Amino acid sequence: MTTTLDRTAPRDLATQLPARLSLTPKTTLAGQLDGAWWPYSRDLEAELPPLAAALQEPWGRVTRVTVNPMRWPGVPRTVAVDGHKMHVGWFTEQDPDKLILLSYTVGRWDLLVIPPETAPAAAARLMAAAAIPGSVLTAGVLMANEAVSGRGIRDALRREATWEGEGGACMSPFGTPMGRSVLSLSGSTWR
Repeated sequence: MTTTLDRTAPRDLATQLPARLSLTPKTTLAGQLDGAWWPYSRDLEAELPPLAAALQEPWGRVTRVTVNPMRWPGVPRTVAVDGHKMHVGWFTEQDPDKLILLSYTVGRWDLLVIPPETAPAAAARLMAAAAIPGSVLTAGVLMANEAVSGRGIRDALRREATWEGEGGACMSPFGTPMGRSVLSLSGSTWR
């Protein structure tokens, strides 16, 4: 018997949890992103209301959202948020790792969308990187950098564990075991 585990939160749980956000501080430095959002699931209908509620105070009412449908299995046309409807659009040309929010009062914000299944340490690094004022890194570049650095961290830990498990000095610097050699010393060489 096989079991498939869904690592995303159910709809009712996602609507009850606060939005996980990291926003750039208010400065004059404009960057590629205005912060990052780490949803609990890939259900836009459940995830957008807590996001809009969290942004209501600093940014005003969010009226429109655009996404790339590549990362979202279903994209509703509208989502009910605090008595009004937020319009949701999708564009295949938009960066798949970015969410664009629009408001009549303040304008446009671009957020990095961190996949729900991302490990907490990786999500923390991404949220911090996306909130740097004036950063020229795009959502796609941040995700690619994390994929490379996350793999590098795992490889380094694996190499260190191998180093310790194999006796340390008997490992080459490239992570491959080296043959052990024992020098035979005759009793006459020590004086």
